[in-house]
Parts: sequence; C-alpha cells; structure tokens
Amino acid sequence: VALSNEETWKNRNKPCAIYSKDVFPDKLTKENGKTEKGSTTEDVSAMASLGLKNPQDVWSLAENSRVFYESLRLFFSKRQKEIGNLTFDKDDQLAVEFVTAAANIRASSFGIPLHSLFEAKGIAGNIVHAVATTNAIIAGLIVIEAIKVLKKDSNNYRMTYCLEHPSKKLLLMPVEPYEPNKSCYVCSETPLSLEVNTHHSKLRDFVEKIVKAKLGMNFPVIMSGASIIYEVGEDLEEDMVAIYAANLEKALSELPSPVISGTVLTVEDLQQEFSCRINIKHREEFDEEKEPDGMLLSGRVEAPVDKNSNKPIGNGESTSSALSTEEIQEGERDVEIQETSESAENVTGKKRKLSEVSKGSIPDHSGLPDESSRNQNQLEKLDVDDEDDELIISNDWESLTKKKRL
Repeated sequence: VALSNEETWKNRNKPCAIYSKDVFPDKLTKENGKTEKGSTTEDVSAMASLGLKNPQDVWSLAENSRVFYESLRLFFSKRQKEIGNLTFDKDDQLAVEFVTAAANIRASSFGIPLHSLFEAKGIAGNIVHAVATTNAIIAGLIVIEAIKVLKKDSNNYRMTYCLEHPSKKLLLMPVEPYEPNKSCYVCSETPLSLEVNTHHSKLRDFVEKIVKAKLGMNFPVIMSGASIIYEVGEDLEEDMVAIYAANLEKALSELPSPVISGTVLTVEDLQQEFSCRINIKHREEFDEEKEPDGMLLSGRVEAPVDKNSNKPIGNGESTSSALSTEEIQEGERDVEIQETSESAENVTGKKRKLSEVSKGSIPDHSGLPDESSRNQNQLEKLDVDDEDDELIISNDWESLTKKKRL
C-alpha cells in the first residue's frame, strides 16, 4: 500500500524489493573450499568462511547477501545454544558481520550508500542498544497514551520524558501535558488567515506549501463552501481523480469554485481527524527573501479584553460616595473624583469643583476623627484650576480611600 502511493515517493527514492534469485547466480561457487569445512567455534566468521579478508572493503549487494545467509548458517550450526539469548557485542565478529550485511541490504533497497564492516562496527557499537531500547520504550508509552485516548480518559493524559541519566532514580519522568498552544495551527480553535495572490498562485502551491508543509495533512480534502475542489483517497473514481489533478494546475481564482479574497476554505484530513477553516485574503506582492513561498499563513488575533469596564468597588454593597480613577493621556496623568450613587450601581465620570466636593462628596470617616479632620484641612489648601476642573489628592487621602485586600 505504501509503495503504491505516488505522492509519498515524489521527492524521495522509492524502495525496491530485493529477491535472492536476482542477487545470486544460478550456481553458487565456493571460495577456497572453506564453505564446506567451516571454522571452529572459537573463531566463527562468515568473512573467513567466504574468503573475504579486508574489513574496510565495501561489499556489493551480492556479497552482503552471501554474508547474511552464511552468518545465519553459522549461528545455527556453530552457536545453536546461544539462540534465544544472543546479545549484540561489537567485539563479536559474527554478530557484527550479520548486522553489517543486514543493514547494507536494507540500505540498497532504499538507495542509501553502503558501509564497510569497519565503519558499521564503529556505528553499531554506539547506537544499536540505545536506538532499539529507547524506541521500544517510547513505542510502549505511545500505546499507553493511545489507550487513554480511546477510553476518553483525558484527566490521566501524560507527557513522558525518557532521560539518558536517572533523575531521582527514575529514567521515565511523566508530567501533565501543557496547555494547547494558541499560536499552533492545529491546537488553535480560531480560523486561520492566508494572504496569497489568488490570480497567480496555483492550487498545487496551496496544497504543497500550506496544507501539507504547514498543516501536516496527508490525505487532505479541500472544500470551498459545499464544493470539493481537491481530494485525495484510494476509493476515488478515475474521472474524479482526473478532475482534481486538473484543478491542481489552475490558479485559485480560476477554479470551478473561484477562490478569491473573502473566500473561506475548509480543509480536512479524515485520516488524522483534523479540520480547520482558512480565510483567504488577496495580496498582490510578497517579499521574496522574507516570504519565499508567496503566501503568509497566520492565526486570527483574539479580540482584546476590555479593561475599562465599570465595576463597583467593595465587597457587597458600597457605601462610599466618592470614587477615584486614573487616566493617562498624552503623557499627562489626571486624577479625578467621580460621583457614584449610594448603591454604586451607576458610575458616572462627571467632574466637580472643590466647592461641590467639600459640600457632600467627602466620605464620612466618623470612625477616624483625627485622620478625617487632617485630610479635610489638606483638601482646603489644594489649588483648583477652574478651567481644567482637576483635583490633586494627597497621599494621605489615597491611603484612606484605597481598598485593602482581604
């Protein structure tokens, strides 16, 4: 199935199957007569058995295949008691030969350069244990989390770190997952915005640069309203595949359902159960250095929270008849006394002069006779600008009216 998907192997070498009948000649030849006699148990080697002497030579595919089969034969004939308990050791000649041959055969299938036994010995001695063991551990952890997802047990989701060195005698450190990243295209619940030249950019550019590269979709379905303009799947009819292939070469504005500024595209990947909406905005020019794709994908900025909402001050009902606010305008800070009703339900921003404030706006601090009288005297000494209607309140007055945290 994987090999039949042409999109997967578009930009990479497609692996080819290797069969022994294509590698080996019709009649196997024996070199130096060593294949019949074999070697002693203490010095078992597929290279020696096949007459290969230089460990720094890069074997051909045929030689790798012969070493692979010969090493298996020697394991079963000379070291049969170890089968089931074998462990890799870079000083184990037969084990290194087997690993080198198997790795080179697989590399040949994928078009990857081959390595000599000497090079493979240095690589395998460092990574074989770590890669195999760590991959197995992580695979098990993934399965555990997948079971939680199937059970919808979101309270017990964990993100686990696999450490190289123990911490608090632990190699696995599970932690609660982070909050969804609001700037992430997948985690964000807000629609995405795409700036693109709808007259020049083709649907193919949108699919490859945005849908696959940015959003990471494998089998996308792109809809404009109720019309499907592109779809990938194995169950599609041939005529639909031809239509979608033709759409790839068309500019966005020339599609059967034109994609222009203001169009909202719905993109889904049923394989990943991922769906999002993209708002299209037409843009004529792009900076080739900063925006080489000729497209700019971004998330919608959330509306700012209104911080100037009027809220009554105090716990429960407010009995204060004066309220102070701060305004910063053009670098000047004005402190104003605003009038509130007795129930603090309606807050107004009406400014009053000192004469009006002194008559009825000063709070009653009968419980603090000394402080109240002292601040009353300070207010009488303040300079009042009749034109600007501004009051300057002393620090002591602020200390009386400031609300304390309980």
